[in-house]
Amino acid sequence: MSSEMPERETRELDVREIEGEPFGEIVAALDTLCEHETLVLVNSFEPVPLYDVLEQRGFTYKTSQEGSEEWHVRITHA
Repeated sequence: MSSEMPERETRELDVREIEGEPFGEIVAALDTLCEHETLVLVNSFEPVPLYDVLEQRGFTYKTSQEGSEEWHVRITHA
């Protein structure tokens, strides 16, 4: 019997492609995020204001800078 954790499915939301304020699309993606999924949010800047929202909604996140104008935030359920 294997005790390995099941592999997480990953969804990506590139908000650089959204015209205007992307907060509504981000919240919609979070609302449909399953326990076994990871949402990778791609942004042109570090979305610091989003971190409090994620914590309040019970998510954990890990941020990495992938380029001069590319940030990835890996979001999972806590």
